[in-house]
Amino acid sequence: MYLCTNDVHVPRMPHERFRGKSVMGLRGEAIMQFDWTVRQITDALHQRGIDRNTLIIITSDNGPVLDDGYQDRAIELCGTHKPSGPYRSGKYSAYEGGSAVPFIVYWPEGAAQGMTSDALGSLIDMPASLASLSDVALQPAEAHDSQNHISTWLGRDTRPRDYAISMASNRSLTLRTQHYKYISPSDGGPMITWGPKIETGYRPTPQLYDLSKSAYEQTDIAKERPKLLQRLQRLLGEVRGGK
Repeated sequence: MYLCTNDVHVPRMPHERFRGKSVMGLRGEAIMQFDWTVRQITDALHQRGIDRNTLIIITSDNGPVLDDGYQDRAIELCGTHKPSGPYRSGKYSAYEGGSAVPFIVYWPEGAAQGMTSDALGSLIDMPASLASLSDVALQPAEAHDSQNHISTWLGRDTRPRDYAISMASNRSLTLRTQHYKYISPSDGGPMITWGPKIETGYRPTPQLYDLSKSAYEQTDIAKERPKLLQRLQRLLGEVRGGK
């Protein structure tokens, strides 16, 4: 089952049963509605006696944005809460806040319980990982870039993806390894210009960050690590060229 909700996306229109129940206004009420929806699913699984042997994954398609062209006081009512957590910026950005998302795996009979993994992953691995779990053979032309990381998802090992690639709003590419982040040069100003207060991460020069030291991408080490920079540039070039 694939359930794609619109709850927190604009326009945020939570049901009347949630109105007035969050200090964060419509956005907070929409999050409450999403939580309620997840509970309806888990309750239904429990009632049918299949909850312990059902894999549930909760994730998102991109980082957060409060004002996405729809004024509902989300920025004003957010207070000190940081939707991007420890990461810089948010949706549309080349920084981690644009692409790092929650990935919650729940499976009482099949996954490790109560653990957090720092292993690098990508949503593009969904087809290969779930096909492996289901003993489904993918054809060579199917999900070409998808990799099987089901063991990492279930907490059976800590093997990360070798790299993951993401795209910012201006279509510039970033390449992320377990510890480093390379942002390719691109045109554009430092902030999104049409509404959201979002740092873009765009620069005319390449950027390199050591995320093992700081997830917030404050210190650009491109000049300090030229060989590493060249290696990641070359890898991204090979991927773009289909090699």
